[in-house]
Amino acid sequence: MKKILDFSHIKGDLFGGLTAGIVALPLALAFGVSSGLGPSAGLYGAIFVSFFAALFGGTNTQISGPTAPMTAVSMVVIAGIVAANDGDVSKALPAILSVFVLAGLMQVGLGFLGLGKYIKYIPYPVVSGFMTAIGVIILVTQIMPAVGYYPKEDMAFVNQFKPQAEEIILDNILKEEAGEGILVLENFQETIRRAEFITDADILKESQTLAGKEASGVIGALKVLPTAFKNINWLELMLALATIFIIYGFKRITTAVPSTLVALLVMSGIAVGFGLDYRPIEEIPSGLPMPNLGILTDFKFAAISPYVFTALTLALLGAIDSLLTSVVADNMTKTKHEPNRELIGQGIGNTIGAIFGGIPGAGATIRTVVNINAGGKTRLSGMIAGIVLLTITLLLAPAASKIPAGVLAGILITVGIGVMDYKGLKAIPYMPKPEVAIMLTVLVLSSVWNLVYAVGIGLVIASLMFMKKIGDLTAEGSGITSLTEEESWEDEANFPQSLKEEVFIKHINGPLFFGSTSDFQQLIKQLPSTASSIIIRLDKMGYMDQSGLYAMEDALVDLVRNGKKVLLVDLSEQPRYMMERIDIIPDLIPEEQIFKDFNKCLNWIKENVTDEFPSKA
Repeated sequence: MKKILDFSHIKGDLFGGLTAGIVALPLALAFGVSSGLGPSAGLYGAIFVSFFAALFGGTNTQISGPTAPMTAVSMVVIAGIVAANDGDVSKALPAILSVFVLAGLMQVGLGFLGLGKYIKYIPYPVVSGFMTAIGVIILVTQIMPAVGYYPKEDMAFVNQFKPQAEEIILDNILKEEAGEGILVLENFQETIRRAEFITDADILKESQTLAGKEASGVIGALKVLPTAFKNINWLELMLALATIFIIYGFKRITTAVPSTLVALLVMSGIAVGFGLDYRPIEEIPSGLPMPNLGILTDFKFAAISPYVFTALTLALLGAIDSLLTSVVADNMTKTKHEPNRELIGQGIGNTIGAIFGGIPGAGATIRTVVNINAGGKTRLSGMIAGIVLLTITLLLAPAASKIPAGVLAGILITVGIGVMDYKGLKAIPYMPKPEVAIMLTVLVLSSVWNLVYAVGIGLVIASLMFMKKIGDLTAEGSGITSLTEEESWEDEANFPQSLKEEVFIKHINGPLFFGSTSDFQQLIKQLPSTASSIIIRLDKMGYMDQSGLYAMEDALVDLVRNGKKVLLVDLSEQPRYMMERIDIIPDLIPEEQIFKDFNKCLNWIKENVTDEFPSKA
């Protein structure tokens, strides 16, 4: 049995974990802000996911934490639940974290079910479109904070929603009365009395919630951008641009020191040192992270039931993200990861992280590469990275709370640019059109509609196209023609020439399944009128699904009804089992009409079929 911890490479693990933890700091803060739960949620996610995914995972050098794809999907959950709770994040938090816990538990389940090895079957166009969409979402939604514009704080923008806010508040009062059984249409005295308690602050709060909804997502951000560009905060914009410049520029000098960390320290130092009037990020709480017991005390299944599918998407996305990083780690270290154990570790990390208020994470490629290059060899390196982030949180939370919001916006813009799949985009002119269609469908729907549904639709389309292609290939090799038109198989060369009008041979060159039944169902229509016996050669049909079974049954019923003799040759075990279950054998096809090989069938033909159409030559 493998030992859990290996201290033989402690020096390398110490340097690797320390370096990876420092690299993770700015990204954790940025992803936390981007998610909508604040920088502390990003930090807590990085701390707990990194530590526990390393402790229980199956990739020795993996560094885990919040990533761009996981954060983008988390944004969907957070925005939806916050909106359902009147824009109150604290009220929505238990439900949000419950969804994240559910996603973590699902990941653990995926690992225990041994599904890690199947993740590789997700089509590349779906992954490519999704990753590029993540980049688009992050890039577009970070333009507003980069220029220092916040829709909820723009009173001219917020005031547009006051009439709608008043309608919503009044509607809520009527719903309350209806629920209490005191709403009387002839007398609105109680409604009027309750309406008198509505304050300007209530209307403003509801208006800000509506303004936030209007400006959310890619479409919302694009709608508000003209207003944002008219209200640019030039200091915030300069901080963001300078951050982007340092991130890309410093890489040209050296990659030994993470340019993201350099940009964070330099720009934060300038903003604080020169006393600039900038906007800081939300305050990061000091002290040890505490579990959010509201997950248990305030749990309501109705609050999270609409997000069960989203939780599954988070689980699957985290699995893909992590296992792809595991492959990178394997290639660099010449080792082999354990995929199912890795999923269990990631699930445990995400579950515990959510309990402590963190956003979900996954294996992070850049941080893992940094860890390996710095000397990380074992799972201790990932645990040390989590401890480093916890130490920073405990000792430097007040200082970290002074980081400019514009700097994190600049960091996120570079993340959005970097996460796009340029390899897939460049290949568009050369890719098969169906794959291009899948990629663009996922890209567009993910960007402007819903990440979760877009991936589901992409998978469905990819699966249908794959099945159609397989069906077409099967049909191409499964011709329904007479021997006078079809190239005979080798063992059919000695078939009696005099019986070729009376005997029709059907070749099936592959599985008979729901993607390849249409050709088989045309068998009756294509039979020559002279044929009295039909040989169906099943040598290469090793599998039949339920659709194929019923297609076979329909064809055989019609053949027998029309007085045709059907002979089956080389019937495999699985198709025979299926046919016996619904009594095709022996009701339609008796045992004496089933042959192990073509020669035995040929002997039956010679003994039982006569030449009804002798040549007149």
